[in-house]
Amino acid sequence: MARFIFITGGVVSSLGKGLMAASLAALLQARGYRVRIRKFDPYLNVDPGTMSPYQHGEVYVTDDGAETDLDLGHYERFTGVAARQSDNVTSGRIYQQIIARERRGDYLGATVQVIPHVTDAIKAFAKAETDDLDFVLCEIGGTVGDIESLPFIESIRQLKNEVGRGNAISVHVTLVPYIAAAGELKTKPTQHSVRELAALGVQPDVLVCRAEKPLPASERAKIALFCNVPESAVIPALDASSIYAVPLQYHAEGLDSEVLRAFGIVPSSAPDLSRWQDIVDRLQHPEGEVTIGVVGKYVGLQDAYKSLNEALVHGGIANRVKVNIRWIDAELFEGDHAEVAAQLEPCHAILVPGAFGERGAEGKIASVRFARTRDVPYFGICFGMQMACVEGARDLAGIAEASSTEFGPTPEPVVGLITEWMTEKGIERRAVEGDLGGTMRLGAYPAKLDGNSVVASIYGEGEISERHRHRYEVNTAYRDALEKGGLVFSGMSPDGMLPEIVERPDHPWFVGVQFHPELKSKPFDPHPLFKSFIAAALKQSRLV
Repeated sequence: MARFIFITGGVVSSLGKGLMAASLAALLQARGYRVRIRKFDPYLNVDPGTMSPYQHGEVYVTDDGAETDLDLGHYERFTGVAARQSDNVTSGRIYQQIIARERRGDYLGATVQVIPHVTDAIKAFAKAETDDLDFVLCEIGGTVGDIESLPFIESIRQLKNEVGRGNAISVHVTLVPYIAAAGELKTKPTQHSVRELAALGVQPDVLVCRAEKPLPASERAKIALFCNVPESAVIPALDASSIYAVPLQYHAEGLDSEVLRAFGIVPSSAPDLSRWQDIVDRLQHPEGEVTIGVVGKYVGLQDAYKSLNEALVHGGIANRVKVNIRWIDAELFEGDHAEVAAQLEPCHAILVPGAFGERGAEGKIASVRFARTRDVPYFGICFGMQMACVEGARDLAGIAEASSTEFGPTPEPVVGLITEWMTEKGIERRAVEGDLGGTMRLGAYPAKLDGNSVVASIYGEGEISERHRHRYEVNTAYRDALEKGGLVFSGMSPDGMLPEIVERPDHPWFVGVQFHPELKSKPFDPHPLFKSFIAAALKQSRLV
């Protein structure tokens, strides 16, 4: 039977519970255990798919088409275990299912209540598909004390009793703030947070204490005394030079050993951390550096591009170079050609990421034009590929009014709404005026590559599978015109209906993809497109 590790947070949000969960899972993997991480979000959205990136950061998409919390990206990047629909659940999804069952009469006339119906549903999600695992890590979103998280806390209290005390533990992530005026760390917020959690019936077994200053032994002893845990179970968590140094840092503080001790497990050997040591060595000892200009519309919040940021870092790890990311608001370029050159000339490569809506589109098209005409490596992802096609149609194919129907009616719809596509289960259709939530082309889809293409040489194979999240596609009616302008369609869906990749073979590096390759990149297995893109940027840096 799988053992459960429940992870909660206290005092404030954004303490790094997701990163801690991912690091702990990686450490358990390094000891030979099979792990899976799950995220329980208390908000009432069914999933984050309709939420603004400014509200909740990026939407992470799984192979099976789930729109999930960005923490699942951390989970995959640190463990290599592909996340699934069953690994992220929200209050909204729980209540949606319960109400649907009530309407069908499944409860046989019973009064539907938070206990037991909501808590039973939460526990069912925690226990689903765990037979082949050693540890299941369940992160509870939000902060202890939030009213919306109470059903989840109650659920883990019940689950700990049901599976037995030796099969479930609680790890609580809390804050030990430094008061500069007093010149000391304060443990009282941690004490209050643990007391509140214990009042709900959950006594932490391990405390992870986020602090900006080293935690003295006296303060660890004080926390242990007042929070009813062994001193060894008070784990300091200071800021790291890189998120990929966090597993090594937690191991040095004894986190994985303490978790195993809480389960009564005596480790048979030390973990194999060579993979993480190599990654950190490459990050700390680069042999060069490059600057990548990312022209986007959500650059005010970098969590909106979390996976993209990490995939660029992975490309740097593969090439042993430091990647400096220059975040540029696409709206700066609209109607100002001088600003385009001023912002992009210092960059060794340009990337236009995915987005929705017209805002910033003309600035992104200007970025494509700059990269194409100046022979600067260009990488267009999803919307970035579509804008590369619009730019090619306008500037090289003579289609002056080329645009996307996403921006409104147009006589030249180079990019249009996709209303049907082929899946493994058959044709899937969407109504033009249908719901926004969960109605995009989502998840992993295969593509066939032209054997003589640049991307085929990058991937080293002719068939690939990548994750999608979009409603609009490049219109194949314009394929001939675009290819006459040098923009080659080098990757297509297996049925030949949907463009997946475009490239310019006569350019130093110019690739546009309809999918999101950043979602499959990992520090120990960088995505081939990002590895090649950073290599091209490094070559460009030596030319300027």
